[in-house]
Amino acid sequence: MRTPDIDQISPLQRRLILIVSDIILSSSSVCLSFFLLFPQEKAITLLSAYYPLIPLIVVIRIISFQMYRLYDFSWRYASTKEFIKIVSATTVGTAIIAGCFFMLKITGFPTRVIALDWAYSMLLCGSTRAALRMYRDYLVQRSKKESTSKRNVLIVGAGDAGEMIAREITRAQSLEYNLIGFIDDKKSKSGKRIHHTPVLGTSLELPSLVKKHKIKEVIIAIPSARGKGIRRIMELCEEAKVKFKITPGLSDIIGGRVSVSQLREVSLADLLRRDVVDMDVSAISEYLSNAVVLVTGAGGSIGSELCRQILRFSPKQLLLLDHDENAVYNIHRELINSPHRSTQIVPIVADIKDAKRLSFIFNDYVPNAVFHAAAHKHVPLMETNVREVILNNVQGTLNMLELSDKHESNIFVQVSTDKAVRPANCMGATKRLGEVLLMLLAKTSKTKFCAVRFGNVLGSQGSVVPLFKEQIAKGGPVTVTHAEMTRFFMTIPEAVRLIIEAGALGKGGEIFILDMGEPVKIIDLARDLIYLSGLEDGKDIDIEITGLRAGEKLHEELFFDKSELIKTHNKKIFVTSPTKLNEKEITSQIEDIFDLCKTNDNAALREALLNLVKSTEPKSA
Repeated sequence: MRTPDIDQISPLQRRLILIVSDIILSSSSVCLSFFLLFPQEKAITLLSAYYPLIPLIVVIRIISFQMYRLYDFSWRYASTKEFIKIVSATTVGTAIIAGCFFMLKITGFPTRVIALDWAYSMLLCGSTRAALRMYRDYLVQRSKKESTSKRNVLIVGAGDAGEMIAREITRAQSLEYNLIGFIDDKKSKSGKRIHHTPVLGTSLELPSLVKKHKIKEVIIAIPSARGKGIRRIMELCEEAKVKFKITPGLSDIIGGRVSVSQLREVSLADLLRRDVVDMDVSAISEYLSNAVVLVTGAGGSIGSELCRQILRFSPKQLLLLDHDENAVYNIHRELINSPHRSTQIVPIVADIKDAKRLSFIFNDYVPNAVFHAAAHKHVPLMETNVREVILNNVQGTLNMLELSDKHESNIFVQVSTDKAVRPANCMGATKRLGEVLLMLLAKTSKTKFCAVRFGNVLGSQGSVVPLFKEQIAKGGPVTVTHAEMTRFFMTIPEAVRLIIEAGALGKGGEIFILDMGEPVKIIDLARDLIYLSGLEDGKDIDIEITGLRAGEKLHEELFFDKSELIKTHNKKIFVTSPTKLNEKEITSQIEDIFDLCKTNDNAALREALLNLVKSTEPKSA
């Protein structure tokens, strides 16, 4: 049965109905005021004398209501804010009426009538709108009881987000939800009602409540929840054999509002959900706004997100540099269609190994800030392509460092990795050498050089997550190299926010380390993805242990020695103490490795690279 709805009529019709209603009620209010203040005969006499003034009073009332836009929104969504507007509009209208009487020199009109008319106008007009809302809420509740096609749902979280979702569900009949109740772990909320809907208990009671009320879907509405809490609720839903959806996290919610349209399936990022990163906007704006900013690897996972976030700070020019023309084309096309029109976005196809080409670019644009994200990063692949990873990650980085120094860029931020700490593979070793070269050049340069070291990011190109999804789509098996292997994970947007923040903190020569939280078992990640795909580990999809690949470590590290970590004002960013390095010896050995690259001797290159990197470790480590 379809519920009648006043908001289904046209806005013009709704406006006319309310205006006519207010005309009748305003007229009635004046007459009622006379009869309540004076005996009947005197009231009739006074009304006869002042009757021509009633249309003036009514017109002023309608104008004041229009001034406060009381006819421009749907009263189905009325709240305290709207009723405060009625008080304000009525008060202003009464003041205008009194002012008109004074200017027109109308004497003898009872002042008490004006005061009482103010109260009755506010009461009658407000009551009409309240009655409309109450009537509709009654119809919605009746429809809710009669409905058999809607899905019974529970909302986990009786906070602001849960209230917003509940409000939308109870008012929008087109939604296929029948809200049964809330669940919240704050016991003080138990038994309370939100929009006539009770808080039924805590999350531990979820399975029994699902069974008791025949719940078909659970909505997780706790934007501030950490990944561990979401995982626990997900496991309870799995136990209850009920579907579930989730609202966005705090970092994804714009303006603090949540709606049913934002509900989505739980993702790996939700299970990883971490505290929202607070950015020092003023400090970042100081070095990015109206600047020429160069991003290398601009078409990659980190590079492209760097470009998106840097654009928000309105640089003068944003240079998108990548050797992959398709990647440059895609990110350029995306950014030129964004609303940030004041920034000139320049696509550049270039290889960081080509020093001459880079020199032309620096001469033409003279970048103020450089974010160096370009790198080869596939660990097993680079074990058999050692020459290429050295030339790209070491020679290419050296080219960028030297040109930034020569052209006196203000800031240079290098993207590093946890694989640079005690590396067991060539990729990690080259990233460590990149850090070393940066620290050496920072000693004498006017440019503020800094590196940012962090672990894996979810969904990046070549990461394990896309591989697992592909294997699941093919029916499995999902391959994990070792049952005990762990990695640090964060989302791409979070990592990039911290990289940009580190740029504002850099003074020269620092290696910033991002707080990655606790390491995650890769096999747990595989199981989560299988479950989130609606499948069951061991039944629908098998997990196969394949053994460690060349250059892989069971566990990665973010620092050499925890005691050397220094806190910054951002609780998510730490900085390491400076490492003492023998510049002459390291420079000579790097030159030897570059010479060795001419021979293409993979084994010799690997040995020389790992030996050199070992000598750069802090003595305390």
